Amino acid sequence: MITAIVLIKTSVDRIPEIAESIAALDSVSEVFSVTGTYDLIAMVRVPRHDDLADVIPGKISKIPGVEATDTHVAFRTYSQHDLEAAFAIGLDS
Repeated sequence: MITAIVLIKTSVDRIPEIAESIAALDSVSEVFSVTGTYDLIAMVRVPRHDDLADVIPGKISKIPGVEATDTHVAFRTYSQHDLEAAFAIGLDS
């Protein structure tokens, strides 16, 4: 699974509506409303690298009110949940 972090600039008067439209897309797992240079951050998860083009410029960028995107593709994912699972391997409850 390929994960992309998409930083999104939007029309500030429509942030909630735009966030809901992005969150409704199949490959988008979460959308965060944030402070700073960008208005929203979307987590996009797709099976193939080529699928990113279908989702980000093909769908997210075409939502009315989306002004710009900046995409970062993850090399590897680290999370507390993953660490706990790794340390629990072989342990009996």
